[in-house]
Amino acid sequence: MGVLRLQLPTDPRWVNIVEKNIEEILTDHAWCEQKAATNAITIITNNSEHQDLVQDLLALAKEEIDHFEQVHNIIIKRGLKLGRERKDDYVNELYQYMKKSGDGSRVSGLVERLLFSAMIEARSCERFKVLSENIQDEELAVFYRELMESEAGHYTTFITYARKYGTGIDVEKRWREWLAFEESIITNYGKGETIHG
Repeated sequence: MGVLRLQLPTDPRWVNIVEKNIEEILTDHAWCEQKAATNAITIITNNSEHQDLVQDLLALAKEEIDHFEQVHNIIIKRGLKLGRERKDDYVNELYQYMKKSGDGSRVSGLVERLLFSAMIEARSCERFKVLSENIQDEELAVFYRELMESEAGHYTTFITYARKYGTGIDVEKRWREWLAFEESIITNYGKGETIHG
């Protein structure tokens, strides 16, 4: 899958499931954006000595909150409701893998968090592409096309900083391991009306 290097593409028939419950996909998507902003702030909080990382992740967090607002505005415009935050099993599996994978050092912790973040952005980007190319709703097709490009930029930001600050770590090898792990779990997803579900 090109630059994202994901090992397993999403079946386009997933969009048929999504289209049966637009309110659910929009609610889930809104909360994904909120969590992405929170994640960026967490990385800043734990690594504030890296000025360039702080600046770039501040911009990224603002963009994620802006996306949250955009999704919320679509929900309001359509007379739908933003439901409660949804549990994201896919992200939780990645999180558990991240927690078990670091060696306890600050550098390893940062690299793992950045690769965890890059993985989520890569899959979200791929899902937005599938939505933009297959959903019948023209407004959402355009919307997801625009967000796909933004998510690709976020993915690049996280990978770039993992390489920059991963002193003593073979980041490329570690990323290949992340890609292999993601391939092993993604087969369980793509069956629900959520961004990663």
